[in-house]
Amino acid sequence: MEHSRIAVAGASGLIGGALVRSLTGDGHEVVRLVRRAPRGPDEVRWDPEARSVDAAGLAGCDAVVNLAGAGVGSRRWTDAYKKRIRDSRVLGTAALAETMAALDEPPRVFVSGSAIGYYGETGDRIVDEDAPPGEGFLPELCVEWEGAADPARQAGVRTVFVRTGLVVSRDGGAWQRLIPLFKAGLGGRMGDGRQYWSYVSLHDEVTAIRYLLATEGLSGPFNVTAPQPLTNREITAAMGRVLGRPTPFPVPSAALKAVLGEMAQDVLGSQRVVPRRLSESGFTFEFPDIEGALRAAL
Repeated sequence: MEHSRIAVAGASGLIGGALVRSLTGDGHEVVRLVRRAPRGPDEVRWDPEARSVDAAGLAGCDAVVNLAGAGVGSRRWTDAYKKRIRDSRVLGTAALAETMAALDEPPRVFVSGSAIGYYGETGDRIVDEDAPPGEGFLPELCVEWEGAADPARQAGVRTVFVRTGLVVSRDGGAWQRLIPLFKAGLGGRMGDGRQYWSYVSLHDEVTAIRYLLATEGLSGPFNVTAPQPLTNREITAAMGRVLGRPTPFPVPSAALKAVLGEMAQDVLGSQRVVPRRLSESGFTFEFPDIEGALRAAL
């Protein structure tokens, strides 16, 4: 993708921040969507819950990337917080899609966030992008979230959904909590440890988003997960090896449910998701294995 003007929603988040650094480092012009009054020409005002975007700020953009949304793992899922998780994603995506569709010259491509939560519990079954959505809060959210991008797609904008796995980083997500525990020698498998975790390094997440932005002809859902999902037991062992710590303390399922509530399903659930469409399109992961992803994060 030659020098481009790219609008990014969710630029202050883990993935959004890393993406912005990568794009600006290569000379692209990044416009950040912000909820407050803009402080310069590289910021555009929006209010996702009110479905409001300053359309003038998106005019002239070659691409829009939407990574905005309240943190799924940052607090207990009360009914009020589940509504916030949903509204921040669905209403924000709809606002961006509707605004793009109304422009005289819409951006060429819209890369919108989604998650492997789309598939729900998959057990030992390997799933790719052709699998149907699962049941429960996260699958229903992901279906609605992706559906909210329809106005952009119908207006002829190439629309891509990034179904992201568990991002390996010490700066956010599940691993931000896990790494200090394991460093202290308090890490261990969760539940029986047989559940599959589909992970991706932060570096490969950003590289995949940039690849999807730049590669004409790619649209629809793409799983952004390392090629070989591993069980929680295997990941626990790898954490111990990389950090040079024993991993003697299994966390009982009942304790996780007591601490995390409904969100414990996310940690104890099994998702064996593979990035078939990315791999078939020619994308190469720099950190395809968990030890490489962990060393990159540390």
